[in-house]
Amino acid sequence: MTGRLDTLGAIEAAIWQQLALCVADKSHPWRTPVLATIDGERADARTVVLREIDERQRALLIYTDERAGKVHQLLRQPHGTLVMWSPALGWQLRCRVRLVIEMSGLAASSRWARVRLSPAAQDYLSPLPPGTTVGVPAPPPPPHDPVARDYFAVIEAAIDAIDWLDLHPDGHRRAIFDARGARWVQP
Repeated sequence: MTGRLDTLGAIEAAIWQQLALCVADKSHPWRTPVLATIDGERADARTVVLREIDERQRALLIYTDERAGKVHQLLRQPHGTLVMWSPALGWQLRCRVRLVIEMSGLAASSRWARVRLSPAAQDYLSPLPPGTTVGVPAPPPPPHDPVARDYFAVIEAAIDAIDWLDLHPDGHRRAIFDARGARWVQP
């Protein structure tokens, strides 16, 4: 991107353009944002991988093992924040999201049909839930079953608000994009 954007419309369009790029480009820094959720009384955060975006629906999609701790957290408290940073742009993005998980049905099964043919399928086929203590050495990976979809799930992060921060030598800028519209706010 060349030049500094100066209108809220251009900035919002550039945000969605970068989100689309990060899904296709594995080296884009926004591809692996931090997802923060609530675990009882405490915040919990982890890096996730953005797999798809839907600008029209204002949604980001993440794949997960349905036994992961974040799944249990979002079933109890379906709100979270995705945080992204791009050193090249000097932009931080905080997306306030409503989280919905699909563990069966078309959204999960259609995506599993693509994932099951890749090495990533093993991430969702382990007999052990994420975070399980294992002995040393670790158990061998289970054999690949190209049909099973036992633990694959899709998290839809529906965006309620985008908080954009531009850290720039000529002055920092910040804007909010939400149901109330787009507006400049103090950085």
